[in-house]
Amino acid sequence: MMALSRADTSTLGRWWWSVDRWTLAALLTLVCFGYVMVLAAAPAVAERIGASSRNMFFIKQVLFLAGAAAVMAGVSLLSPKNVRRLALLGLLGALVLTFATLVIGAEVKGARRWLNIPLLGSLQPSEFLKPCFAVVAAWIIAEAKAAGRKGWMAWAAVLGLYAAVAVVLQRQPDIGMLLVVSSVFFAQVFVAGINMAVVLALGGLGASGLVGAYFVFHHVQRRVDQFLFGEGGASYQVDVALEAFGAGGLMGVGPGEGRMKNVLPDAHADFVYAVVGEEFGLVVCLFILALFAFVVVRGLMRLLAETDLYVILAATGLLTQFGLQAFVNMASSLHLIPTKGMTLPFVSYGGSSVIAIALGMGFLLALTRRRLSRAEEGSAEAGFR
Repeated sequence: MMALSRADTSTLGRWWWSVDRWTLAALLTLVCFGYVMVLAAAPAVAERIGASSRNMFFIKQVLFLAGAAAVMAGVSLLSPKNVRRLALLGLLGALVLTFATLVIGAEVKGARRWLNIPLLGSLQPSEFLKPCFAVVAAWIIAEAKAAGRKGWMAWAAVLGLYAAVAVVLQRQPDIGMLLVVSSVFFAQVFVAGINMAVVLALGGLGASGLVGAYFVFHHVQRRVDQFLFGEGGASYQVDVALEAFGAGGLMGVGPGEGRMKNVLPDAHADFVYAVVGEEFGLVVCLFILALFAFVVVRGLMRLLAETDLYVILAATGLLTQFGLQAFVNMASSLHLIPTKGMTLPFVSYGGSSVIAIALGMGFLLALTRRRLSRAEEGSAEAGFR
């Protein structure tokens, strides 16, 4: 078996000794859970909707997760400069395609978020906005901070970029994703250390936006009213999910033995955490929660010794997106917040979502890699020779 020496200066050798292997292991563990859970939940969903094969979702997810692992590993090899370049290209492409959904997108439940691509199926380009926006916004904010008072054009550029993303997400509409992107932007602005009055103003603007969404969008109002007052019939999936958690107890009923997935419409996607609760119990639910918390806390700790503001802001945005998305999914399943259709990273079924999350985590692994000083690089090369 080939072992990688610390003196190995090949691309793979430098990657292996500089990447955060603990975070990589946690992410790959979540990918493994994704395989297990789609095998447990997807066949029942495929049979209920009359799919041509009970294994249709499972086969697709196997390919999605394999592609996601490859994307995450490949992107993690990049330098911070190349991460920025790839994110910029990705953001431009995702913006164009997301605007295209407003014209030629497939309408599902009153929203236009998907494009039907021949041979590839449906694509949700807005998923790729999240990680790419986090990196590009971090770069522009870092440039603005470095320019001091002369950086007002950079601030105008990043605010304009955020406005463009917000408009297209509002037009779809996808208020949940807009909330995630806004949270990422707010976190980056806060960490950048701008005037507290501006931070408070942005916070007030965000709160006003949430209140406005309640009065403007009927589906938002319905979900909030159902959560607060139990009004409407939208609580069916939440009620079934809570029954699933109760049936699973501490250790669960066993893999494949759950019953609630047979009547839970989104058992393989938005409510996969409920399937985990029923079949594997509270212990595994807490373990998955701990994995997400570990990735976020570990990532933030890696930033404590970082001096590059661009890297700090980009990683902060990516971790905010990752942690918030996981929180929204799990909290919705547990009826802690109003329901919102948002996947559990790497665990829920979904092509666009899984690949986009892998792209974001590849960015994170690349940005948080340990970068050698010139003296250390010279020492390593001397040892190799």
